[in-house]
This record gives sequence, C-alpha cells and structure tokens, in this order.
Amino acid sequence: MLGIHDLALFMLSGLILNMTPGPDSLLIVSRTAAGSWQQGAVTALGISTGTLVHVFAAALGLSAILATSAMAFTLVKWVGALYLIWLGLSALLKRRHQTPQTPVARVSPVRLRTLFRQGFLTNVLNPKVALFFMAFMPQFIDPTATLKPLAFLTLGLIFDVVGTLWSAVLIAAVTLGGQRLRPGARLKAWLERSVGVMFVALGIRLALTRTPG
Repeated sequence: MLGIHDLALFMLSGLILNMTPGPDSLLIVSRTAAGSWQQGAVTALGISTGTLVHVFAAALGLSAILATSAMAFTLVKWVGALYLIWLGLSALLKRRHQTPQTPVARVSPVRLRTLFRQGFLTNVLNPKVALFFMAFMPQFIDPTATLKPLAFLTLGLIFDVVGTLWSAVLIAAVTLGGQRLRPGARLKAWLERSVGVMFVALGIRLALTRTPG
C-alpha cells in the first residue's frame, strides 16, 4: 500500500551508512569516552531526535527546498559549519578543573540538557543529511505510490531506529573499552583536544561543501 520495496536492502544500507564515521559517531564516541555511558546515551538521543526533524522534513517535502534553493542551503550550511567549529574550539579551549577524585558517573541535569542540545543541533544543522534523505529514500519507494509522505516517514523512522541501535553498540564498546583501559585525566584531556581538532576540520569541510545545482 505504501509502495515501499526492497526493505531488507534499505535496512542493510542504512546500517552501513550509520556505521560510516561522521560528526554524529564522533560526538557520541567522544562524549562517552570523556565522560560516561549516560553522556553518550543522551548525546545519541539528541542526534536521533535531530534525525526525526529531517525525516519529517523529507516527508513534507521541505528538504526539497534545500535541494533547490541555493540561498537556503548556504544559510543552513554556514550555520552548521560555524556550530561544528564552535564545538571544536570549545573542546580545545576548555579549562580542566576536574581532579582524579571527582566522580564522572554523576552528571547534572543541566549538563545532560547541553549534551542533548549538542547532539540535536549537530544533526539538524547539517544540510547534507536532508539532501541524503531526499536522494536515498526515493530509491525504495514506488514512483506510482499514492502515499509517498507516509512511505518517507516509515523509511525514515526505520533508518532512525537502525541508527539508534548502532549508537548503542558504539556506546557499549567505548564503555567496555574504557573500563579496561581506565584512562586517566591526562588521556581524557588529550582525547577531548583531538576531538576538538576533528570538529573544527569537519566544520571547515562542511563550509567548503558546494551548493547543489
């Protein structure tokens, strides 16, 4: 009825695409490694919520605006690039007040809200995600289907669930690895600086992305 075909192939492709390293995976890994699994989980939840925004935009046809409007694409692209660079510089310039006796398992609600917001904005402000949905999902929808928005929504939700499951695998792997390695404060500081450099690089790369069309 929805006109969806090759669903198994779509799910496999979605899993492979989610496993490809990018800003979302980098943010989840860095927050988990430098903090705790709770911080990684909240960040992943923010990213998944951001993905839902792109899913609903694709279903309503709003993503087509980014694909056809150079001005809209450029605006979102620069906002996203500046946000990634700001995240990177914040990590590089962050003052380290934590001592070895400070517990990292307890995270304040304010901190969790900040992590959720970071994950959400990192995903929402990336116009390449919107263009991806517009280019990828139609390949699995019959052109003659009468309920294309519902088909977009269904495939998008499946993609988001697959991505969330992969995020859980990442968090578990980093958490288990961290417990075995027991990284000290100095190693965590270097990790956060390295992540900061990578986010600045990702922001610059996004800024240099060519406007479609």
